[in-house]
Amino acid sequence: MNVSRRQFARAAAMTVTSLSLRAAVAPKAQSDLSPLTYATAWLNSQPLTDGALLGKVALVEFWTYSCINWRRQLPYVRAWADKYKEHGLVVVGVHSPEFSFEKKIDNIRWAVQNMRVDYPVAVDNEHAVWRGFHNEYWPALYFVDAKGRLRHQHFGEGAYEQSEKVIQKLLAETGVAEVGNELVSVDPSGSEAQADWKQLQSGENYVGYERTENFASKATPDKPHFYSAPEHLTLNQWALSGDWAMGREALHLNQPGGRIAYHFHARDLHLVMGPVSQGAPARFRVYIDGRRPGEDHGLDVDGDGIGTVREPRMYQLIRQHAPISDRQFEIEFLDPGVEAFSFTFG
Repeated sequence: MNVSRRQFARAAAMTVTSLSLRAAVAPKAQSDLSPLTYATAWLNSQPLTDGALLGKVALVEFWTYSCINWRRQLPYVRAWADKYKEHGLVVVGVHSPEFSFEKKIDNIRWAVQNMRVDYPVAVDNEHAVWRGFHNEYWPALYFVDAKGRLRHQHFGEGAYEQSEKVIQKLLAETGVAEVGNELVSVDPSGSEAQADWKQLQSGENYVGYERTENFASKATPDKPHFYSAPEHLTLNQWALSGDWAMGREALHLNQPGGRIAYHFHARDLHLVMGPVSQGAPARFRVYIDGRRPGEDHGLDVDGDGIGTVREPRMYQLIRQHAPISDRQFEIEFLDPGVEAFSFTFG
């Protein structure tokens, strides 16, 4: 089955839920945290080496800021960082980018502030830390004990109770008193709200030609082309209309009035997109089944479907109210200079 890393991470979350910890082994010459030295920059902290973390329990989280799976995991990691900091837990968020715009340090700083990531962040633009951990997923959690030994790992969303119990057990091993077994209470909202898994019938789809699926027309790679959308789309099929250039990673709009249509089945629809030039916002209008979204609008549009692309990120465009059904989404860009990367759903 051809699935994206994020989709596979979600599937893995359904099965990697065991509380069992790896047995402690004899100390090695290097800590399992040694790959953190490959980070190219640090935010919210001075560089953290394995020596600086000795005696602390570490939770290493791999993320990239446009990832919806990570956004839904974030409130739990944020809560653990707050609750267990005084007991000796250090959360390290390793930002390993997926898209080119996620390599820009100003964009990462914006995401850290906007998304309230208060714990240390290791910038991993070359994926050196990623390779050092032999990681393959966004998001991914690695649990390291106070002696620098990897004891547990979890890939994808879910298993939050089991993960917190691992943290508690590793802290208890250090002799910390009064860690307790009470779990954090988290009530996520907005883009951090958990997916409606029972209704989710649409999976992540990229719109660059390298990884896209179910495109309704013949792609013309790396060249301006005027596309026309077919009259009907089947479930999870998508189409373009207007003057676009389809690149390896992203779509680029050449003239105002371009549209993207998507036939989907999910509560939420998100689109990762941004302005081509910094400081050049682009207006757009969203439709659902040919009408303004009304109460089914997402966080980044109003009831009339009006919104503005200001920075490169994930935009929540639709949040359906029950009953959830197959819907035809369409976004019309009123200004040129927009690039789009991927659709995600929840």
